Amino acid sequence: MGAIETTIENIKRMLIEGELRPGDKLPVEKDLAALLGVSRNTLREAVRALSSLKVLQTRQGDGTYVTSLQPGLLLDGMAFVADLHREDGELQFLHVRRLLEPEATALAVRRLTGADLAGLRDLLAEAHDLVRADPIDADRLMANDRAFHALITSRCGNPVLAALVENMSGNTVRARLWRGRLDPAANLRTVTEHELIYQAIVDGDSERARLRAAAHIIEVEDAVRAMTGSRGHLDSQPPSTASTVPLT
Repeated sequence: MGAIETTIENIKRMLIEGELRPGDKLPVEKDLAALLGVSRNTLREAVRALSSLKVLQTRQGDGTYVTSLQPGLLLDGMAFVADLHREDGELQFLHVRRLLEPEATALAVRRLTGADLAGLRDLLAEAHDLVRADPIDADRLMANDRAFHALITSRCGNPVLAALVENMSGNTVRARLWRGRLDPAANLRTVTEHELIYQAIVDGDSERARLRAAAHIIEVEDAVRAMTGSRGHLDSQPPSTASTVPLT
């Protein structure tokens, strides 16, 4: 293990053992380098690496701080991994999403408040208006879609699971775009699927909510499989002959 990797591991140890906590300011560079037994250049490289992972944050003229270390923040880097996956990458992320999101949905059923349910109902009403519009506002429709899922899974009671699901959801945007543009009925069908998830939640039926969420994601997986099967991969640009966008 090189000097930079060893320094990163030592800072990680300090975090694990509570010598550094979320929000703490790191000692000044020369003191921390001396404490860790490394050069200041090595320490700078280690800090840069940990900053890219959002473990540390350097504030100009103020010093370096430990971030909140919240799962949602630390797992943001998964989006970079997703961007590197073309070809069948969408299917891989959809598969992981199918494994995780139904469980998060089921866990959220008992935790969603009256205000949360009202928020979901408002999002559904907006979605119905958006899919009936001509032309469809693609950006608003996609934002509505993500907000619906995010509101549910954020209430699952497990911040790690919620962050993972959010990343999986965000990383399947291109697949959702393909689905809607190749299937003009996909948008309305997806809103109907959202309605079924919502109704299971309102009924307090965790198992049905789990099944509805799984079926919802499978619909998109099937569409992507059909598309990749016909072309061998999912191209970066969807066809321009259709005007709808997907929801999942």
